Amino acid sequence: MTPADLDAVIRLVDLTSLGEDDTPALITALCWDARQPDPDDATLPPVAAVCVYPRLLPTAVHALAGTGIRIAAVAGAFPSGIADAATKVAQAAAAVADGATEIDLTIDRRPVLAGHPEAAGVEVAAVRAAIGDVRLKVILETGELLDPGLIAATAQHVMIAGADMLKTSTGKGPPGATLQVAEILLITAAAHTDRPVGVKVSGGVRTVEAALDYLALARNAFRTNDLTPDQFRFGASALLGELVRARRALT
Repeated sequence: MTPADLDAVIRLVDLTSLGEDDTPALITALCWDARQPDPDDATLPPVAAVCVYPRLLPTAVHALAGTGIRIAAVAGAFPSGIADAATKVAQAAAAVADGATEIDLTIDRRPVLAGHPEAAGVEVAAVRAAIGDVRLKVILETGELLDPGLIAATAQHVMIAGADMLKTSTGKGPPGATLQVAEILLITAAAHTDRPVGVKVSGGVRTVEAALDYLALARNAFRTNDLTPDQFRFGASALLGELVRARRALT
């Protein structure tokens, strides 16, 4: 573990708060943490993005103005994913209008589990068409899909339909991210030749040790130690504090 590795993880964090009782004050504080993870050490980098519910987008937009930190909103009947394509399109488009620069879209897992992974591609394509070039991160909820072959097939369909990132989980139900699933998504994304696709691990990544294990997987899959936020992300809340504490211990 080195300071450089910890800084690399911090740069890849989507600092997330998706509590039903989230308030503007809480999100403002979250955004300040995103801007300067350690108030006593200005050398630490900011995070990649802040991820919130759509109703709190105005707060995040105001707090992050001029920082370059991306602003993500969940959409698509998060976390269930149970809604028709028109509803998902409307939710995503409204979030973009309110300032989201990224959309974390939840797919409906029911048709996928019934043997139709292509159904996920249909709804992703509809949202892709509605939001233009805004980064689209598609939540597969791999803990429900379980089967590695089904996970890979679903990932292929959503990439073809326009997903910019494959995201493991909503973080609202166990299991969240696992190293096995992350490896499947990383291999699938890295092999996609039409355009670059990244991976976001989310749900249960709380320790520095776990984050470094995922970092190593991603570096190997994309064949670089200098991962960008377009290639790899951590969706997390508690992880940032652990990274800051570990960073302090090394300096």
